Amino acid sequence: MNSYQRFCFNILGKQVKLRREQYGEMRNSLMSARIKTPFEAYLSTAIFTSIIVGLLGAVVIGIVTFSLNLPEMINYQGSLPDIFQSLADYRLILGTVIAVILSLAIFGGITYLIFTMYPSIIAGERRRNIDATLPYAINYITAMSTAGITPAEIFRLLGESTIYGESAVEARYISREIDIFGKDLIDSLRITSTLTPSLRMKEFLQGAMASISSGGNLTEYFRTKSTQYALENRQQQKIFLDTLGLIAESYVTALVAGTLFLIILQSIMSMLSGESSPLFLYAVIYGIIPFGSIMFVILISSMTPEI
Repeated sequence: MNSYQRFCFNILGKQVKLRREQYGEMRNSLMSARIKTPFEAYLSTAIFTSIIVGLLGAVVIGIVTFSLNLPEMINYQGSLPDIFQSLADYRLILGTVIAVILSLAIFGGITYLIFTMYPSIIAGERRRNIDATLPYAINYITAMSTAGITPAEIFRLLGESTIYGESAVEARYISREIDIFGKDLIDSLRITSTLTPSLRMKEFLQGAMASISSGGNLTEYFRTKSTQYALENRQQQKIFLDTLGLIAESYVTALVAGTLFLIILQSIMSMLSGESSPLFLYAVIYGIIPFGSIMFVILISSMTPEI
């Protein structure tokens, strides 16, 4: 928690604590995202920052509205009730007040919305990274377990690794519960499985807990999970490649052949009609093609596995 978050917490912390139960989803997202800022400090920062941004935005918009006399540029051609006609002489002041209020609500609301969505976004990114690296991390765990290393030491070594991404981060939290808080391995696995954003990691840790509690062969469990996740990983990669091929065909059809057909058709129509500025042709070249390409890039980027 930095000094600014501490300052916000000192101002709004007491009020936020009273509303703690109303933000259960945000608290879970903060813990799943492994954001180290306490919930009360984070929410206090979100509220205080939203107020500051809203006030600044309102001041700027109010000054611009009043300086440029923007309300005077609005002319209504129809008939108005007498009450509005009587306020016509004050429309500069009233327009500025309305612009200030709307700016305060819009800028403050957007800022608060960003703060509330940020933990969920980070937790989602962590989930995708864990799902992508978990099969390889389980292979590592299986190899160490076969060598006779104890489970607690296995997760400690996994946490020290730098090549398994967020899966190693979850292993570090397991080790932290054991080394710092004095929990046993089962409690550490239970706590981590509760907070992890990945359903695959949750399933894996809960299965390990059941195997340890029942006295089963933990090495055999790791080996079974390694085979299972490796098979699932290959299936997911095959599905991704098939989907990528479908997207490539759609791109060629829609943004290559389709736009080329539209350009040729519009060019011929412009020549026949003698139109000097074909707006539709400009819209296709400078609007549809760049925007469509960006959308395909975003789509492929969001679908591509982490590794």
